[in-house]
Amino acid sequence: MAFIDAHRAEFGVEPICKDLQVAPSTYYAAKTRPPSARAVADAALGEVITVEHAANYGVYGARKMWKHLHRVGHPVARCTVERLMREHGLRGVVRGRAKRTTIPTKDGVRAGDLVNRAFTATAPNQLWVADFTYVRTWAGFSYVAFVIDVFSRMIVGWKADTRMRADLVTDTLEMAVWARGRAGVVDLSGLIHHSDAGAQYVSLALTERLAALGMRASIGSVADAYDNAMAESTIGLFKNELIRRKGPWRTLDDVEIATLEYVDWFNKRRLHTELGDIPPAEHEANYYRQNPAVTTAETREPSLH
Repeated sequence: MAFIDAHRAEFGVEPICKDLQVAPSTYYAAKTRPPSARAVADAALGEVITVEHAANYGVYGARKMWKHLHRVGHPVARCTVERLMREHGLRGVVRGRAKRTTIPTKDGVRAGDLVNRAFTATAPNQLWVADFTYVRTWAGFSYVAFVIDVFSRMIVGWKADTRMRADLVTDTLEMAVWARGRAGVVDLSGLIHHSDAGAQYVSLALTERLAALGMRASIGSVADAYDNAMAESTIGLFKNELIRRKGPWRTLDDVEIATLEYVDWFNKRRLHTELGDIPPAEHEANYYRQNPAVTTAETREPSLH
């Protein structure tokens, strides 16, 4: 069909069919035949996949797109998703190498490493990891700091600024504390706050604030590439899924607005492989549902007062 269509204006349909030993009536019948049920279904599903892929920052590969489609009401085979994504030129994001941003402090007085690369937790608010990264903008460098809950991989606090001073990380901590308090968690004593040995994270301001909150500071060992691997992994996703794909960035304001939208998607809708392909917020909700004695603002009964 494609060959005849490409050369019919030059040679005519009948001569081509004669050389191909195909009846002209077969060609004309194929041209007038309505699309098959599979073709119609593929066209509709291909449109859905294209829309959903774009709505999820264009980062899902075939496996996650297949999982996502099932969650939004399209129970389709994985091989079909793979085939249609290939036909539409859609693919998942490929992760790049992380660049270290924090500079180790020269001060030998700092907290010990309470994590020792064991980034595991059995409940929310047991272990938080923190780190920050740089973003190039037309107005100069911006820096974005994050605090991540290890149990759910949820980004509980973040801040963007043009300077990487101590208040960049202390304000990020304050946002995380505020977010948990808004969800009904007011006592964070005993929580481990882990970071690398960057000067911002061993500052007196952050150390005193952690002590006031009853949190335990943990600093990874110097020159250890894996001392804060989970935070660096989350930042790697942020850089690959948002910063490198949606740039160039003009100002700090542009970075802040985009980060706000990305964090909302990351926490509430992005499927996380380590969580069984569910979003962080859903993972935490499942935990509180299974542990009714531990309540948050989302699970507590409405007040009658």
